[in-house]
Amino acid sequence: MTKAIRKLTAATLLSTLKACGYRVFEGELNLNIIGIRHNNTRANTFNDVICVLYQQGSEWQLKQYKATTDAGIYWRQNPMNVSGTAVLIAGQHKSLWKLGYHLGKYRALVQHKPVVVLRDNNHDTELDTEVTPQAKLQQGYFGINCHRASSKTTSTQVDKWSAGCQVLANPNDFDEFINLCDQSAAKYGPYFTYTLLNQSDIKASK
Repeated sequence: MTKAIRKLTAATLLSTLKACGYRVFEGELNLNIIGIRHNNTRANTFNDVICVLYQQGSEWQLKQYKATTDAGIYWRQNPMNVSGTAVLIAGQHKSLWKLGYHLGKYRALVQHKPVVVLRDNNHDTELDTEVTPQAKLQQGYFGINCHRASSKTTSTQVDKWSAGCQVLANPNDFDEFINLCDQSAAKYGPYFTYTLLNQSDIKASK
């Protein structure tokens, strides 16, 4: 049984980003958007976390939202793309997103630059996330957005909510998230870097 992603702190995430060699965005409301993928990628639940780390005054602030960084089982077994289900690879994806509309329906973060995904095409419930020499990688525009699940209630099962997007489970959390993005965009522009970590990447703060 894998452990849940523990309650994180700003110090822990800062240590982790620096240990991994990733850029830390500094300045008032300059957002660091960080996804953490749970070790258990078989689950069809929102067992991952999306964090927003930013400075307010001289203090680091951290918002932590229940989310999925993985496609739901439906799309694992019925890939939208003939090459297989899209799995965003771990790493720092610079200027990946911009403010826009998910499927033209509501405000979200939408893909702005080409991104590398792994294609899982064995149609089972286990999501393949490890980049190996045998892994099928593709780079391009695949609609890897950051959006919410239901507009009315907290979702517990991923199912069709994600075919590779990064999806927040709670609509109120998502509204808060987009509000932070709006505030940041007013100062730094509408483009956002996304850093996706694996649970095993998390480093204790020193």
